[in-house]
Amino acid sequence: MDRIGHFSIIAHDMGPILRYISIATAVPLLIAVIYREWDMLLPMASVPIAFFVLGSLLMLIPRKEREPPLSTALIAVALIWLIAAIIGALPFTLGIGMPYLDSVFESMSGWTDTGLTLVPSIDTTPRTLLFWRSLMQWFGGIGIVAFTVALATRSGLSQFRLYRSEGRTEAFMPSVVATGIEMWKIYMVLTAGGIGLILLSGVGVWDSVNIALVAIATGGFSVRAEGIAFYNSQLLELLIIPVMIAGALPFKIYYYMYRNRRVSFFGDEQARLLFMIVALGIVVITWDLITLTGADPYTALRQGLFMTAAAATSTGFQNASPNEWASVTVLFITMLMVIGGSSGSTAGGIKLSRVVLAGRSLFWWFRRMFVSGKVLVPFKYEGKVIPKNVADLEISRNMLIIMLYFLIIFASTILVMHLHPTGFDSEHVIFEVVSAMCNNGISTGFVSPDMAASAKIMFIWIMWIGRLEIIPILIFILGILKRIE
Repeated sequence: MDRIGHFSIIAHDMGPILRYISIATAVPLLIAVIYREWDMLLPMASVPIAFFVLGSLLMLIPRKEREPPLSTALIAVALIWLIAAIIGALPFTLGIGMPYLDSVFESMSGWTDTGLTLVPSIDTTPRTLLFWRSLMQWFGGIGIVAFTVALATRSGLSQFRLYRSEGRTEAFMPSVVATGIEMWKIYMVLTAGGIGLILLSGVGVWDSVNIALVAIATGGFSVRAEGIAFYNSQLLELLIIPVMIAGALPFKIYYYMYRNRRVSFFGDEQARLLFMIVALGIVVITWDLITLTGADPYTALRQGLFMTAAAATSTGFQNASPNEWASVTVLFITMLMVIGGSSGSTAGGIKLSRVVLAGRSLFWWFRRMFVSGKVLVPFKYEGKVIPKNVADLEISRNMLIIMLYFLIIFASTILVMHLHPTGFDSEHVIFEVVSAMCNNGISTGFVSPDMAASAKIMFIWIMWIGRLEIIPILIFILGILKRIE
C-alpha cells in the first residue's frame, strides 16, 4: 500500500482535529461584533465553516482498525498545517480583497509563527483581521495538533503519532492528551501574565492583548504598521522581552516548577544556553552598532537588547531595521535566528536541544579518538548515560536535521534570488530566507507584496517546512511523488 493509500487509516482522526479548530477559529467573530465590523462577519465566518465541513467529511471515511505507519502520521500533520493555511487565508481575500496567494502567505506566516506580512496597509485593516492574525500565531505557537489533543477524550496511537510528528517531544505526562491539557494550562497562564505585564507599560487593552498573544507565541505580527517602533516606549520593549523569553523556554520547566519539583530555569541546559546566547548577543550587537554604525550608546544598547531577544527567541518584533546595520551584524543576528529557542517551546529555529546535542556529540567523538578502541567512552545527555548504539543513532539523526536546515536555506536563497532579482544585498536575502525558515519574522524589507508570485510560493514553502522541522514535509512530498510498499 502506498503512503497516500495509508492516509485512509488516519483520515478519520483528522476530522475531529479540523472540527475542534473550527470552534476556536470562531473567536474573531466576537471582535467583529464588539467593534461593529459587520462587513467582516461573513468573510470571517468562512473559516470555521470550512474547517467544520471538511472535518465532517473526513469523519465520514470509515475507520480502519490498523496501526498507522509513522509516515502516514507525518503526512497527515503536514496536510493539516497546509489546510489551515489555505482556509485561514479566506478572510483576507473575502474581507479586504487581497490576492489569494498573498492571503495564503499571510495565513501560513500566521499559523507557523513567522510574522512576515504581505498585508498592504496594517493601519486600515479591520480589527477583526488583525486579531485573526494574532490568534493564528497564538494557536500556531503551541501547535495545531497539540491544541486539539487537549480536547480529545482518548489517548491512542493515532494521537500520539500525530503529536510527535508535529515536532512535539514533551513527555511529562503519561499520555499525549494529559500532556496537551497541561501544556494549555501553562500556555493560558503565561498568556494572561503577558497581557498583565504589557498593560503596565500604559499601552491600551487592544494593543496589549495582541502583543501578548504573539509575544508568548514567539510570533511577531503587529496591529501597527510601524510595529513595536510605533509606541516608542522603552518600558514596553523591556516588558515584552521576558514574555518572548518565556515562550522560548521549555514548557516542561513550568510544569515541574508548578509541581514543586526542584528545578529552576538555570537548572535546564537549554534554558542556560538561551540566556547565555542572549547575553552574548546583547554585547556583540551593541558593540557593533556603536563601532560600525555610529549609533549612540543608549540607542545601541536599546536596539541590541530588544533585537537580540527577538532573534534568539524567534519572535518577529523589531525596534530597528537590520538593513541599516553593518553586514557582519546582520550575519550575526542571522546566526541567532538559525539557532532559535528551546525544544518544547513555541520558538522556531534549529532548536537549542539540537545545538546542545551536536556540541556534546562532537566532544564525545573527539574523546573516542584519543583512547583505545577497547575503551568504552560513555555518552552523557541530560544527566543520563546513553548506550553507544542509541547515541550513534540519535546523533546521526540530529546532525541530519541540522544539515538539512542549512541545505534548504542555501538552496532556497539561490532560488529566491533567481525568482525575484532585487537590489538588496545578498546577506539581506539570506537574512530573509533564514527568518522564514526559522519562523522568526524579523525583516529587512525584502519580503513585500511586490515580490514575484514564484518567490511568494517559495517563502510559503520555506515557512511550512521550517515549522514542521523538515521531515514531515519531505515525507509528504515523497508520498505524492512515488508509491512505497
